Amino acid sequence: MKPWIALLLLPSLAAAAPPGVDGARLVGHLEALSAFGRNPEGGVSRVAYSEADRAGREYVLGLMRAAGLEASIDAAGNLVGRRAGRTTGLRPIVIGSHIDSVPSGGNYDGDVGSLAAIEVAQVLRERGIALRHPLEVIVFSNEEGVMLGSGALAGTVDAARLDSVSQSGRTVRDGVRFIGGDPERLEGVRREPGSIAGYLELHIEQGAVLDREHVPIGVVEGIVGILDSEVVVDGFANHAGTTPMAERHDALLSAARFIEAVHATVTGEPGRQVGTVGWVRAEPGAYNVVPGRVTLGLEIRDLDTRRIEALFAKIRAGANEIGRRDGTAFRFQRTLLTPGAPTDPSLQALIAASAARLGLASRPLPSGAGHDAQEMARLGPIGMIFIPSVDGISHSPRERSRPAEIENGANVLLESLRALDDDRRR
Repeated sequence: MKPWIALLLLPSLAAAAPPGVDGARLVGHLEALSAFGRNPEGGVSRVAYSEADRAGREYVLGLMRAAGLEASIDAAGNLVGRRAGRTTGLRPIVIGSHIDSVPSGGNYDGDVGSLAAIEVAQVLRERGIALRHPLEVIVFSNEEGVMLGSGALAGTVDAARLDSVSQSGRTVRDGVRFIGGDPERLEGVRREPGSIAGYLELHIEQGAVLDREHVPIGVVEGIVGILDSEVVVDGFANHAGTTPMAERHDALLSAARFIEAVHATVTGEPGRQVGTVGWVRAEPGAYNVVPGRVTLGLEIRDLDTRRIEALFAKIRAGANEIGRRDGTAFRFQRTLLTPGAPTDPSLQALIAASAARLGLASRPLPSGAGHDAQEMARLGPIGMIFIPSVDGISHSPRERSRPAEIENGANVLLESLRALDDDRRR
């Protein structure tokens, strides 16, 4: 080909190339956000409804507006940025995540997905790309605590959730007001099932699979369901020095056997289910008293809600057997049941194809952590994109994803958004 012909072809070649995000800009925004609530270990403590949360949200609201989004705070405290589509009557496509953290958390959980969504909107504006569908970028409020923002959209927030106390020390109700929402007007935020064309969320894996296997993109198959139950073991408190071992009704001994039984039950059948006893409280809590009551926190997770229920039934049956043997009694009180949320198969395929077009390998995997996508699944099809977490570390100041991996994920989000927008069935 003659040089002058190649020069003539350059504009058309450039137009055909898929738009890409500005990775350096995105990483710079992540670094700037990390200043809000930074802790001495290098992570953040930006728990929902804290001063750091409110300040970080102000920064993000500014980024939304700089990206050309019509940005506002809804009654649930969500940051919502809107961009009109070129075709009237189409349902919006929603992208986003959250920016609140756990205490002593990291700089990537939620932040990557939120700021990547804003970066995608910025690129669309800079490249003059008008989507068919309206676009909404949502930074959800209080994901780490009670999934308040996305729950409000799905209509699952009740008075008990609003009256619970957040990590900030404020009730959720007061916290919503603190960040600019109105808990008395949540009904106005609620959306109907089928009201969105789709929801896409980019997130760090929070596990080690992608990093260990050197795969840049994870295509999420679904988000696990979660069952939490408070377990009370009643025995008989008695003097530890004068009560013979054979005559004790030791609630803590039964609790220890219960913990071992949970592990055996959950690992006793094939699958990716997990079960955890995350906390234990013994009473009266003295060296010289046989524990008369123990309270434990049990959690079971799996993609299949029916499997969760089956495991819970087996665990309860095993607990009753322990109680009969030890002369103790078990009581179970469920505190949470979040159904599993499979991602949409067509969006799984779309994400995998988008990664392939960008020359990026991908693999399917489940999400063992909860996400706002779980609540959004009540409104329409969901898809999630994972990028590697270095060494599988998350909810820690040592949480990290590499700049190149963040850029890869944001580009897959952009490409997937455009593919979803082009789908004439939606």
